[in-house]
Amino acid sequence: SCNVLELEFVLDLVAYQEFETRRSMLFKSFKVIYAPVLCFAILAIQIIQSSTAFIAKSNNSHLSQGSNVTVNSGTHTRTKQQKQTFAAMSQDTYGNKGGEDSSNDKESMRIKAQAGKIEELKQKEAALSRLLAAVRLEKLDALRSRPLTIGIVGFGRFGQFIARTFADHGKVVATSRSDYTDLANGMGITYVSLSDPQSFLDQNLDVIVLATSIVSFESTVQNLAPHLKAHIEKSGTNRGPLIVDVLSVKEHPRQILLDVLPKECDILCTHPMFGPDSGKKGWHNLNFVYERTRIDGVILDSTNGQADEYSSDDEVSMVRRTRSASLVEAGSGKVHSVHENSEAHIEGVDRMERFLSIWEEEGCRMVQLSCKDHDSYAANSQFITHLMGRILGAQGLEPTPIDTKGFESVMKLIGSTTADSFDLFYGLYKYNKNSLDTILKLRNSMDDVVTRLKEMEENDE
Repeated sequence: SCNVLELEFVLDLVAYQEFETRRSMLFKSFKVIYAPVLCFAILAIQIIQSSTAFIAKSNNSHLSQGSNVTVNSGTHTRTKQQKQTFAAMSQDTYGNKGGEDSSNDKESMRIKAQAGKIEELKQKEAALSRLLAAVRLEKLDALRSRPLTIGIVGFGRFGQFIARTFADHGKVVATSRSDYTDLANGMGITYVSLSDPQSFLDQNLDVIVLATSIVSFESTVQNLAPHLKAHIEKSGTNRGPLIVDVLSVKEHPRQILLDVLPKECDILCTHPMFGPDSGKKGWHNLNFVYERTRIDGVILDSTNGQADEYSSDDEVSMVRRTRSASLVEAGSGKVHSVHENSEAHIEGVDRMERFLSIWEEEGCRMVQLSCKDHDSYAANSQFITHLMGRILGAQGLEPTPIDTKGFESVMKLIGSTTADSFDLFYGLYKYNKNSLDTILKLRNSMDDVVTRLKEMEENDE
């Protein structure tokens, strides 16, 4: 057994020595043959990776429109973005033209953008114009489909003036104390004597316009009211016509109409701020002031909708207001809608809007204003104009060969104010509680001016 173990040991030792000999030879062969190949492979991989990174960097530079492309300037290297920033700073600081090209490009882009915006807005404007034209045609069709029958009480100069225009929009029936039958027939208007008010009311009138003088207004309404009441009872409809006043004062007729007229009559207080002279060439852009006072027995809040103003000129206003969206009852504040469940209310609103639309279609500048505010404004505009015209006219001024433009304007003022009757001037004074205050202010102003003149004269001495 000992010999066997020794033999196995010898064999293992020989095998180990043989293994070591082969390993040593393989390592020497690797160093001589495979080591250079491996180094070359590693170097090739590094070169390929560097090339790939360079190509990717170049592509990104082009895609970002040169924002990262380097630009040589002497010994310095800057990106294009940095160069543009530097140029803009130089332009602002030193006034040079380093950023002029960039500024021109931006300005050109801005102008193009504005031009595009203007074109877009013009297209929208044209579309709105077409829409407005379509709405106006639709409104005209609605008005013409059911034209109003309008009665005019008082066929004097102003009554004739408005009757000519009303005749283009519906049937007109006039009445007055004097006989205007021939004149009315020549205008295509039906005439009925005021001595027969029942025949006048039997004309199936939708609207009655009271075109009387201020001083005769109350008596006219007092005389007409009983006939209106009898006519309403006879008709069996429990509805009366819309009553419209056109006086130059507003609180006075408003109160009379509310106190005297049957409650079945709707009330619209108006003041056309023009007449036969100023409106002889048309009503375009002339002021028409109005207050919806009563509809279907409901007295409306006159302060509601004071900002309601509209010009029918398409170039001035492209959007028509919705006047009758709601009507506020005075006192309670209850809102009455045009769509509420009342046939009389709906017809009353429709009739009132149809009448107002006549003035709109003639081009008036519609101004909704309470009667109270109207009289306050009128005292400091209309009344003082008439007052100055009357005062200057009383001096007997006459044109001269050396008139200035200012004096010519004074003579025009005298002519326009004295052309109206003195009854009108008296009515503006008596029936507008603000008029006396205007006279007192004018007198005090006159005294102040005279006092200053005297003081300067004393100082010169």
